[in-house]
Amino acid sequence: MIELSHVSKTYRMGEIAVPALRDVSLTIEQGEFIAIMGPSGSGKSTLMHMLGLLDVPDAGSYRLFGTEVARRNEDELAALRARVFGFVFQQFHLLPRTTALENVMLPLLYDDGPRDDDRAKRRLEEVGLGERLRHRPNELSGGQQQRVAIARALIRNPPIVLADEPTGNLDSASEHEIMQLFSRLHEQGITVILVTHEADIAKYAHRIIRMRDGAIQSDEAVKGRAPRTAPVAIAEQERAGVLQRKRPVVSLHAFGGHLRQAGRALLANKVRSGLSMLGILIGVAAVIAVLALGEGARAAIQARLSSMGSNLLVLRPGSQQMGGVSLAAGAVTRLTLEDADAILADVPGISKVAPSVSGRGQAVFGNKNWNTQIIGTTPSYALIRASEPLVGRFFTDEENTKRARVAVIGLTTTRELFGEANPIGEFIKINKINFQIIGLLPEKGATPFRDQDDVIVIPIATGMRRLMGQDYVESIDIEVAAPDLMESAQDEVTALMIRRHRVPPTQQEPFQIRNMAEIQAAISETNRTMAWLLAAIAVISLLVGGIGIMNIMLVSVTERTREIGLRKAIGARRQDVLAQFLVEALAISLMGGAIGIALGWGASLAMVELAGWAATVSWNAALLAFFFAAAVGVIFGLWPARKASLLSPIEAMRYE
Repeated sequence: MIELSHVSKTYRMGEIAVPALRDVSLTIEQGEFIAIMGPSGSGKSTLMHMLGLLDVPDAGSYRLFGTEVARRNEDELAALRARVFGFVFQQFHLLPRTTALENVMLPLLYDDGPRDDDRAKRRLEEVGLGERLRHRPNELSGGQQQRVAIARALIRNPPIVLADEPTGNLDSASEHEIMQLFSRLHEQGITVILVTHEADIAKYAHRIIRMRDGAIQSDEAVKGRAPRTAPVAIAEQERAGVLQRKRPVVSLHAFGGHLRQAGRALLANKVRSGLSMLGILIGVAAVIAVLALGEGARAAIQARLSSMGSNLLVLRPGSQQMGGVSLAAGAVTRLTLEDADAILADVPGISKVAPSVSGRGQAVFGNKNWNTQIIGTTPSYALIRASEPLVGRFFTDEENTKRARVAVIGLTTTRELFGEANPIGEFIKINKINFQIIGLLPEKGATPFRDQDDVIVIPIATGMRRLMGQDYVESIDIEVAAPDLMESAQDEVTALMIRRHRVPPTQQEPFQIRNMAEIQAAISETNRTMAWLLAAIAVISLLVGGIGIMNIMLVSVTERTREIGLRKAIGARRQDVLAQFLVEALAISLMGGAIGIALGWGASLAMVELAGWAATVSWNAALLAFFFAAAVGVIFGLWPARKASLLSPIEAMRYE
């Protein structure tokens, strides 16, 4: 089965070279029971590690079933350990927070097949622990723990069992029980190789190899004992499969096992796990709340902007200085109704115009009165300013021409004058003149400067002639047919007004034109910038949480170094260990992300209910935060996971 030829191994302790094996040659046949003896430092444990492929020689040849394996890579050696060897260690190396059954099943995690509880139960029954399946290691005696370790070594029916001082931590009665168990395994045809320094233990073997100073001193058979051949013997045609068969890189079975192991590891350190996911939780909650606020603000601003109208230019008379004195707007040039008609007729790309006048007025209904803004305009105002009445109607061109005393009223004015009553058809007095309410304007909302719903809109001819007594207009709203015509329309309107009013070149800014599209774009861009700024702060919180995960995982790798060595000894490849720790980091980040989504959602609803802020949570934002949290877990868990995967199995097993 095994042939070592001139094998040497040297360890370095700083600058000092310590030879552990010196030119060792050894042949082991199938079915043998071998005891390797020697004083401490003789190299017997190193030889066993070499035989079990936990370590590789510096020089020499190692042939397993006739095939050279000394120069194979670590993953290939892990696969061979999984299929050929079963390990029983002096310190038992049982996972402390798992049951006896789960410890026995651990090697199956790194096998191709599914979980097999029945096989593990049978192995525990064979070693006399059928009644202790659900007990944890701290609930078992030393002898029982060693039996669990033996059952774990046998779970995959290995042809070779390696035992390093299997009775070193046991009392005399337990020693005898364990050695009887090894004898029964030998009788079944399993090749047993054990390391011991006790002659009473070595007498169970049929061949004793004595070592000193890294070399074999003697190799002698025990009289009256012989190797066994039995059903576990590996036929020649099976050996190639054992040595060449490859395991898949990823499987659902392995992922499920890693997930269960991750859950167990995280639950074992609840406080630490909770603290490590706290940063992710806060970061995700912040992302959700910030995006909700940004989305709510965007929707609110969009609603406000839409109420102002789209593709809108507002023409006003400009101000002028005379003799160092700044004159009011309209003091030099005034706009007229004819100017509005000329703009609609002469400027290409203009779809609608609405001249308007405004002022304050006292509105009275019954015993209630309210001082509000009065706007006189044309019917086009309703379309340009998105002010089509929710109830009732807007006035018509005919009513404007006849100077009809009709009015369309805003929600705030309605509430102050009529309360909950229906105002349609009622008469109010505006500056002692009767007006009939024919429509109710849609809600516009308030700005820091004024309440847009505190208004009454009347026909412009009525306002100019009957209410305000003026023959000029204060502004003209101009709707442009398309956004790309805004600049050209603005220039042509200015040129037309200069020609109509014969403005001299020396007069500065005779007219002002506000481009509402530019204002909308500026507000939207500001809102977008603030949203990105707040999102960046939230992302920084996630990154800080990721650093916390990385620190915790590094601590976990250090604490579980011997566990990593055990996993590699029973067949875990580098990608298996990498996946194990990545799954743990991912589990922390995903749990933190899920709780953070719930917390952020709740915070957003609280801001709406308690503070009255506009906040809208979208599923897109929740999914974005969740997947970003997962990415943070993977990225920041990668280094600790890679560090764990690169550990040498023998160095990890020796870690204190």
